[in-house]
Amino acid sequence: MNILVVFAHPIRESFTGQIMDNFVKGATMAGHSIDINDLYARNFKPVMSPEELVLQFEGKPPPEDILAEQARYEACDAMVLIFPVWWWTVPAILKGWFERVFTAGWAYPIDVEDPACTLSGERRGMILCCGGASEATYEEQGKEPTVARTLARSTFGYINARHVTTHIFHGARTSLDISDDCMARRTEYLRQAYEIGKSFG
Repeated sequence: MNILVVFAHPIRESFTGQIMDNFVKGATMAGHSIDINDLYARNFKPVMSPEELVLQFEGKPPPEDILAEQARYEACDAMVLIFPVWWWTVPAILKGWFERVFTAGWAYPIDVEDPACTLSGERRGMILCCGGASEATYEEQGKEPTVARTLARSTFGYINARHVTTHIFHGARTSLDISDDCMARRTEYLRQAYEIGKSFG
């Protein structure tokens, strides 16, 4: 299986980056091929221009950089998003990636008022995200279902990515003083990320 990993964290060596590394190790061990799309490292431009939006609804091709992104997606059998949860949602660069890459006329029909269909072939999907807050806080605020519902059901569903699973690594806050409990939790999360990759399929 060809897995497109979309990574959205400005610091490659961050804990989120370590989660990705362990997922990739596990998935590679299972025989999958991996295409890592590191949005920050590539300096992906997340802001759509007015001209770019007009092109979509005139049925014209997007800019070359977006055609390249679409080709990477078309080549994959599954897409995995790996990112930190910021302000209870995805980093802006990842939101912009979706907005610019999944264009009208390519990802979904232009001439349908309320398109319930997609123009994309079916793929598998997965979300691996690091949240600074504890699991109890997520449950109290009702944020975990929101993160999962918005991405797994709505965004992924709209591009025909099925069987989407979501893994939130709680309490993964960045800190200069990492406690023993936090270190133990991180070690366990890294083990889980490896196993998730190894069993992905």
